[in-house]
Amino acid sequence: MPHRLASLTRHATVLWHRFDAQRSPAVNTSLVVATALAVLVGVVHSVLGERLIFRHQPRAADNARRHRRPFDILWATWHIASVLGLALAAVLWKLAAMPEPSALREFLLLAIALAYALSGVLVLVGTRGRHPGWAGLVGVAVLVWLA
Repeated sequence: MPHRLASLTRHATVLWHRFDAQRSPAVNTSLVVATALAVLVGVVHSVLGERLIFRHQPRAADNARRHRRPFDILWATWHIASVLGLALAAVLWKLAAMPEPSALREFLLLAIALAYALSGVLVLVGTRGRHPGWAGLVGVAVLVWLA
């Protein structure tokens, strides 16, 4: 009887590992964390931008509409940056579940790491380190580079 139980346990373990491998493919933890950080940076960028910067600007109902136009493009550009950051986070999420190396995967990871690194350096230099956004951007770059 103990022999049968051990055999049954072995078979169950093998079946479980096969099922588990099909159910949840190996993911790159560094890229999952980079994805979460990129989403956080993008959402915080948009939300705090609205609350701290754009809330204090003139509304469309004001008669000075022509003076607002430069502000409109600033508002749109601000949120475009967040949208593009979230799009890159989606690409990172997909790449995290693709552990097999390929030329395209490596190219995308390098391009994303460089984009976040250069963006972080721009914010760091441009604000002389006073804006915390550089840390999140460089953090994403480092995590992607480590993947």
